[in-house]
Amino acid sequence: MRSTFMGLETAKRGMYAQQSAIYVTGHNIANKNTPGYTRQRVNFVPTEPYPAASMNRPQIPGQLGTGVKDGTIQRIRESFIDEQYRGENNKFGYYQTLASSISKMEDIMNEPSDHGLSKAMAQFWQSLQDLSTNGDNEGARRVVLQRGIAVAETFKYLHTSLTTVRNDIKKELDASVTEINSLATQLASINRQISEIEPHGYLPNDLYDERDRLLDQLSNIVPIEITTIPYGGNSLPIAEGGRKVEIVLGDQRLTLVDETGAQEVEIEGNQLSGITFDEGAEGKGRLAALIYAYGDLEAETGLFPSMLADLDKYAHSFAKVFNAVHQSGFDLNEQSGALFFNIGDPDSDESYKGAAGMIKVAITNPSEIAASLKATHKGNGENALHLAEIKDLVIAGGTVTLPSGATLSDLDIDSGTLQSFFEGVIGKMAVEGQQANRLYYNTEVLLNSVDNARRSVSEVSLDEEFSNLIQYQHAYSASARMITVIDEMLDKIINGMGIAGR
Repeated sequence: MRSTFMGLETAKRGMYAQQSAIYVTGHNIANKNTPGYTRQRVNFVPTEPYPAASMNRPQIPGQLGTGVKDGTIQRIRESFIDEQYRGENNKFGYYQTLASSISKMEDIMNEPSDHGLSKAMAQFWQSLQDLSTNGDNEGARRVVLQRGIAVAETFKYLHTSLTTVRNDIKKELDASVTEINSLATQLASINRQISEIEPHGYLPNDLYDERDRLLDQLSNIVPIEITTIPYGGNSLPIAEGGRKVEIVLGDQRLTLVDETGAQEVEIEGNQLSGITFDEGAEGKGRLAALIYAYGDLEAETGLFPSMLADLDKYAHSFAKVFNAVHQSGFDLNEQSGALFFNIGDPDSDESYKGAAGMIKVAITNPSEIAASLKATHKGNGENALHLAEIKDLVIAGGTVTLPSGATLSDLDIDSGTLQSFFEGVIGKMAVEGQQANRLYYNTEVLLNSVDNARRSVSEVSLDEEFSNLIQYQHAYSASARMITVIDEMLDKIINGMGIAGR
């Protein structure tokens, strides 16, 4: 026989369940602007019907429902979209950092403009053209000397500025490694807290959110692969478990976080604790872009070392050719031309490395400029004209034929002209910058698209929460009304029955 008070329990359970849903809705609304928060919901579960199937069950037409209970409080998250987001975030981190690095380089080189090396060189060549028309003019000679100093100072400025930015990138690289270690430590700590909660049958949703937020940050720096660590015990089937985090680059793997905790990583050259970030690391996070931008000076690989090497080759070859032509002429003192530029000794076989940072004008007196091809003709400016034509001398196989007919070999530039070599260097930088900016834009669009898809699933919508709040409120009120109805029924049974004949 069914219980007279059965309806009261059903209504009470309904009130409790709707009350829990109202509280969870309030929690969602309160965390609308919390970074990384995922909206939560109460999973309502029907309670066991009455009667249970047994030999001694009461003979009633069928099983009666006994109400509802709040089974679990679950966050609404789509793991597949999370995986997509982290993949795009990894690419975004790489191209954003690379585009920023190239932008800094472009700001330093400042080409084309009225303040870059090309302009300084053009003014220097023009001053030599002017000197060629009047070889003994003091003013023209002073202009040539000052323009030469300006060229040397521009070379040194570019070398110093590029080196400074490269050193700043190294600091940023070290800071990124420190951030990786910090994130790994935090993830290991969260894993430990989750392992203490899940076996008791609870879902630590706020810890899940914080862990996903940290994983998003980590995916921007390095390429990661995530696997689940089950914790057992009385863990619910929908419990997410812990996370094992590995840095994966091609066939290379490095465990960052596992059941034992976090592993600290170190950077040395282009290796992160044994993982080599080489050409295959393109598009693999901010750290890969920083390693590429910082590069290797000795091997002349990477963004900034490559530019510094090209600048050194340009400075060294320019000084070597210019000195050779200058030494073939005569100055106002009827002396053979001396070294005009000094980079240690550019006529020797010493390396071009560091040349752009060391170049300087060797002569101090305008009269020492060897503008003439004849010692006794001070007004002759033919050698000054030859000096002005250096920019157009064709280099083939590292050898150039000088205006005098002599050849100069073992130049650091293999082919073309001095001017075309530098134009090629600037052109290469421009193309790399355009490519990086294009990919930066494309990955940002894709990242925002995936992020919008994730937000549509997980983000708190106030309109939706207000709608749910009203829905739960009405359900709560209906359950309360049911108790009132049952109370009136019981009042009639208790106080209105068995009083016949009074």
